[in-house]
Amino acid sequence: MSKKNKNVQKPTKEFMFQKRNYLFLFIGIAFIALGFILMSGGGSDDPEVFNPDIYSFRRIRLAPTLVLIGLGIQVYAILLNPNKKKD
Repeated sequence: MSKKNKNVQKPTKEFMFQKRNYLFLFIGIAFIALGFILMSGGGSDDPEVFNPDIYSFRRIRLAPTLVLIGLGIQVYAILLNPNKKKD
């Protein structure tokens, strides 16, 4: 009978991302949520009445820009390598 190796190391459980990655992920989520909050509203209770407030700067330019910035931050957070050493 052969001897079994008793010095087998158990695989360590590590998180996929580091603390800095999660920080940027939460910042990106906040930007996206803020963009959708700014986009909401502006409707009318009566479908026969037109409300020109739906074409405001906040809903047409600012809110979608915040959502796109948030998505960019999310991509950056995923690709970020916090263990990279600077020379």
